[in-house]
Amino acid sequence: MRGAISGNALRLLENGHDYFPALEASLDAAEREVYLQTYIFAADATGRRIADALARAAGRGVTVRVMVDGFGGREFVRSLMDELIAAGVEVLIYRRELRALSLRRHRLRRLHAKLVVIDGREAYVGGINILDDYDPKGPPFPRYDYAVRVEGPVLGRIVHSAHRLWWLVSWAGLRSRKGLPRLLTPAHTAPAGDIEAAFLVRANLRHRHDIEDAYLEAINSAQSDILIANAYFFPGRRFRAALVDAAERGVRITLLLQGVADHPIQQYATRALYPYLLEKGIRLFEYHRSQLHAKVAVVDCCWATVGSSNIDVFSLMLAREANLVVEDERFAGTLRASVERALEAGARELHHETWQRLPRFKRALTWLAYQFVRWAIGIAGYGEKH
Repeated sequence: MRGAISGNALRLLENGHDYFPALEASLDAAEREVYLQTYIFAADATGRRIADALARAAGRGVTVRVMVDGFGGREFVRSLMDELIAAGVEVLIYRRELRALSLRRHRLRRLHAKLVVIDGREAYVGGINILDDYDPKGPPFPRYDYAVRVEGPVLGRIVHSAHRLWWLVSWAGLRSRKGLPRLLTPAHTAPAGDIEAAFLVRANLRHRHDIEDAYLEAINSAQSDILIANAYFFPGRRFRAALVDAAERGVRITLLLQGVADHPIQQYATRALYPYLLEKGIRLFEYHRSQLHAKVAVVDCCWATVGSSNIDVFSLMLAREANLVVEDERFAGTLRASVERALEAGARELHHETWQRLPRFKRALTWLAYQFVRWAIGIAGYGEKH
């Protein structure tokens, strides 16, 4: 596995009920420096709970740096930002442009990573935004998502990434280039365990394909089974071809996708792919117990990934993402068991016959949504292979 470093300790965190207590405890133990990146930072009970922990840290003299996306964090800008600044927290907004209907490529680039670094000694990487675990408009179950608490040598790359992005956004926003922030706490890179892991980012220049390439490398080398749980699944041609090739050589492939939609057009576009995937022998499940927001995968016995990157062009080619890729049998087994519990407790398997029984108008809607998403990808300047 390219870029992997051994000697790490990882703890898998399932949903907000695992993640937020652990994160709050780490923030309360912070001594020198905190970096937090997120797409959404809501002003709900959970958002205020984490905001209070950040403010407490700043009150103790900890340097706290919070970066929130300008589109996903609109509520944060209106409701929480001024309070945190008044409490001594440094805040940056990543690309304030709010023209949601613009399909110009530079306006589609967003900060979608969910990353927290504390004192250079621990980090959290995953897909969980700072918001209530339960959707007030949805089913009475928590959003289904994951994060990982990280210690060990891979922190070197995580800390570097967090500080570099803060520096770049600070640099872009300053008329004078003086007084740019410096890293106060070097990464603690001493061995903390025995797990091999790589930290991958999707950035707009040197690392545009790193996350997608890691997926493709694992899929192309798969021998027995591939299990993917992904909220927004609209893979390009290379990714689809890799899955089909794996299925044709006898690899068992299971996809757990979103059943309770928060972006209906994208969900309908994804469903347009179902007949093709089912014909190739790929098993499809939709998660209906609550909103699926996970972005994880397990391949064979040992390869796994947890992060913020969906398998669609907007995530793999446009958004700034962060994924942890792990080569470890125990970690992969823990993640697999968790996803399989979700399959049993809240998912429905789809079959080709089910699709054929759908009313014609629903099948027409999926076709129209598929064409619209392809058109949007073309307008944004990306070809079908992506």
